[in-house]
Amino acid sequence: MTDQRPITTTDAGIPAPSDHDSLSVGPNGPLLLQDHYLIQKMAQFNRERVPERVVHAKGGGAFGFMEITEDVSQFTKAKLFQKGARTDLLLRFSTVAGELGFPDTVRDPRGFAMKFYTEDGNYDLVGNNTPVFFIRDPSKFSDFIHSQKRRSDNHLHDHNMQWDFWTLRTESAHQVTFLMSDRGTPYSWRHMNGYGSHTFMWINAAGEKFWVKYHFKTDQGIRNFTDTEAAETTALDRDFHLRDLSRAISAGEHPSWTVQVQIMPFEDAADYRFNPFDLTKIWPHGDYPPITIGRFTLNRNPDDYFTQIEQAAFEPANMVPGIAASPDKMLQGRLFSYPDTHRYRIGPNYLQLPVNRPRVPVHSYNKDGAMRYENYGDPVYAPNSVGGPQADPSPYEGESYSVTGEIVRAAYTLHAEDDDYGQPRALYDNVLSETDRANLANNIVGHASRPEVTAEVKARVVEYWRNVSKHLGDNVARGLGVNGS
Repeated sequence: MTDQRPITTTDAGIPAPSDHDSLSVGPNGPLLLQDHYLIQKMAQFNRERVPERVVHAKGGGAFGFMEITEDVSQFTKAKLFQKGARTDLLLRFSTVAGELGFPDTVRDPRGFAMKFYTEDGNYDLVGNNTPVFFIRDPSKFSDFIHSQKRRSDNHLHDHNMQWDFWTLRTESAHQVTFLMSDRGTPYSWRHMNGYGSHTFMWINAAGEKFWVKYHFKTDQGIRNFTDTEAAETTALDRDFHLRDLSRAISAGEHPSWTVQVQIMPFEDAADYRFNPFDLTKIWPHGDYPPITIGRFTLNRNPDDYFTQIEQAAFEPANMVPGIAASPDKMLQGRLFSYPDTHRYRIGPNYLQLPVNRPRVPVHSYNKDGAMRYENYGDPVYAPNSVGGPQADPSPYEGESYSVTGEIVRAAYTLHAEDDDYGQPRALYDNVLSETDRANLANNIVGHASRPEVTAEVKARVVEYWRNVSKHLGDNVARGLGVNGS
């Protein structure tokens, strides 16, 4: 019977001389530099790994689609959010602090990054499984991440560094309350919510502007590990979340999320009781009730992890007409940092990779650079008189708004009810169950009881949590053996 398998080739498509043996001087002699196929295989192998992401390195994802079932055209003209629109998407889940091989069930926020392949180009919505974050100014981002990574001297994670940073930046309290609750150890990616986290701007066809926050509520229901269960699962399977998502989709158990938005009239932001652009704050649902507008479903696993997930590049700067940035300082910083990271990690032409490439034609004056495989031809400059593409500003009409003020380095201007502890206190008092509150205290004590956490930092930990809730702080104090009230 004739063997129907294809012939092995070099990467240039040339038939390979052997799948097994290198070219040598006799069977036992030295190898020859002229063995191009051996050199190609070794050189390619040496370069298989691109630099891993500095944050969100460990993750996985899947493809699916979003369907909009409600009319929100009064708020945005973005085509993917029009009633009846169906848009293909890629969703990547991740942990934040760990490296590529790190367990995915450890206590950490989870990235929730979405790429929508729209008829107006790619729209990237890069969020987390929490509606808030640890800091409100991007100048502190690298410091925050360094406190969660490994020490310079012994290359170990250090809980003292984490609590040292958190207790000195009290804006972190809202996010750390989420993190130290059982929501910091979700049972699976399928059983957690996602959030756009930042505030964005929506613009309708008439040029009217609104502020918007995105919520993605899991249809599978919230399910979390306790700290003990998470540790046990980590010991058994470092890839539990990755395996769970792949298995569920392969079995036809396609996870879905209900898409909701909070809408704030543009004028409300100026004197709203909290700064609506502060990433450490939520908009209370009583003020701006979430509106259900559709659902998205994941129904296809990647065919190749590296090309479709590891090389997937998400950037908040990718916003289609009808969607724009807000003055959220953290969002403003990410508009630059994300694409800059991709140019370093994957290369300047990362948007030509299939997973990142838009589903619409690209007409650009960018050219050349490493790994470019499609140039757009002459003319290579604008303006020109030879029929090259030209910009159309009309889809972006209505995005502009007035800002005033001197150029300063300053924190946000405080609104009437702005503080660092009020919202985490409301989360503790009004949202968490009695079991959740008990587990939160135990998780904090366990995390801050590590040998490297100093007595001085433990005392600050207790004060930090007493500012959220005296009841919680006293429980933490007893658990840590810290005296005082």
